[in-house]
Amino acid sequence: MTPHMYAVRTSALLLTALLALTACGGGTSADADAESGEPVKGGTLVYAVNTEPTNLDPHASPQDITGLYTRPVLDSLVTLDDQGKIHPWLASSWEISADQKTYTFKLREGVKFSDGTVFDAAAVKANLEHIVDPKTKSQLAAGFIAPYTGSEVVDARTVKVSFSRPHSPFLAALATAYFGIQSPESLKKGPEELAKRVIGTGPFVIDEFTPRQGITYHRNPDYDWAPPTAAHSGPAHLEKLEIKLLAEDSVRLGALTSGQVDGIASVPPVNVKQLKADSRFTLQTKQAPGGNYSYYPNTAGGVFKDVKVRQAFRDGIDFKTVVDKLYFGVFQPAFSPISPATQGYDKSTETQWKYDPDGAAKLLDEAGWTGRDDQGYRTRDGERLTVRWPFLKAFAREQRDTLAQQIQAEAKKIGFDVAFDDVTVAEYLPKVIKGDYDLADFSWQRADGDALRNLFSSSSITNAEQYGQNQAKYTDKEVDGWLDDSLNTTDLAERAALYSKVQQKVNTDVAVFPVYVFNYVLGSSKKAHGIGWEPQAYPTFYSAWVTK
Repeated sequence: MTPHMYAVRTSALLLTALLALTACGGGTSADADAESGEPVKGGTLVYAVNTEPTNLDPHASPQDITGLYTRPVLDSLVTLDDQGKIHPWLASSWEISADQKTYTFKLREGVKFSDGTVFDAAAVKANLEHIVDPKTKSQLAAGFIAPYTGSEVVDARTVKVSFSRPHSPFLAALATAYFGIQSPESLKKGPEELAKRVIGTGPFVIDEFTPRQGITYHRNPDYDWAPPTAAHSGPAHLEKLEIKLLAEDSVRLGALTSGQVDGIASVPPVNVKQLKADSRFTLQTKQAPGGNYSYYPNTAGGVFKDVKVRQAFRDGIDFKTVVDKLYFGVFQPAFSPISPATQGYDKSTETQWKYDPDGAAKLLDEAGWTGRDDQGYRTRDGERLTVRWPFLKAFAREQRDTLAQQIQAEAKKIGFDVAFDDVTVAEYLPKVIKGDYDLADFSWQRADGDALRNLFSSSSITNAEQYGQNQAKYTDKEVDGWLDDSLNTTDLAERAALYSKVQQKVNTDVAVFPVYVFNYVLGSSKKAHGIGWEPQAYPTFYSAWVTK
């Protein structure tokens, strides 16, 4: 997630209100070192990350890292491949009614949870009901199935799920870890217990989750229901899996190069070239689908209510050069709110707007910001052109705090005073609810182009009753119509055409300042093999193995 969507998501969890990104997909796997030979059974793989979840229950938590921590434990009804195709997993087949309001699933036989509970239709119903239960305080999953009206247990192996209207993104949502199927018995233990431990049917079982340290797992010896997209079947190769929290980039990289861990997340861009050149290690990258890391102007109030001012900010800053220099080409400059890896991405957005400081100056003149104060900032009627940016610096990752400072310096050249407000997590949410900000920033990983609906539908604007991802507070009837139409069809081409219109319109209206496309950069020892990827750019460990 990711500052700042990760930071935003964390604040939400602490405040039980924030709805935020992305998500994890199905169970695809790719060998990191194909020529390494037959997998070795046993051993422990240690993997270091730079963030941790505050809540292990993916039904409640919106954090990306929650998906990473729980995917080894939780299977899903279906899985999603990189081309957007849905495959069976715990569900062996499904049918969609003619009006696209009802999904009927046939379930696999012989599946059981690690606590001994049998997986059946009642378990599926219990999970979906848990997600939409207000007591769960779901910050993400419930929003993915807003039209859900209920589930019917037809028989032990058949469950019927109903919606009040067509809802085409449902299957893709089911493939995420946020809809991972948990033991119905464990769901009865309540939110406090689920925040510390989840129980599923997956290839691993949690031993212990220790905040600020990490999480350990052991192999589920009974596992025999991997999806057809997986690299192997049966139990996991590893005997044990350990994920350690090492927040500092230098510490995490040092742990890898010294042999203390087998792999790390988020290799610092400055060290990518160095790691590539070292024969002891393998470097893998995966471009993340979903929302790019972007800045979202508050279009409903403040200085960015004026589209000319928004366009001046976007066009007057050389985002491409800043991104290229800071990230050494590891992250690509963004031009659309969604990444090229997302179903429905419109490549034509890459030429829709460009860096134009002279044009930006003219736009500010036209908007009335013609004066200059003694520090060189634009003024109008004695008021400085100030952009208020609540920034959770403590949660900044991928050098986003450094990036923000560089953008601040570039903005000053065209007359904007970008003022950071280093807020606490307790202070952030009230500002978003009240609209007391000019700029917000986050990324949000999700394989489905329906991410656009969450980011720009007027129904996704935050208010006192809900937290939505539309932090631009953007409202447009055409965009709302296209996004609603996208829910009515499962045809990927039709949906892509609608998503293209949305991308073009929000760029025209400057409802987003795209910054960069996030790439998950994974470094591993040559002793670690088979670390795979989910479609939403998270590593998977089901087919992983280690050599001595």
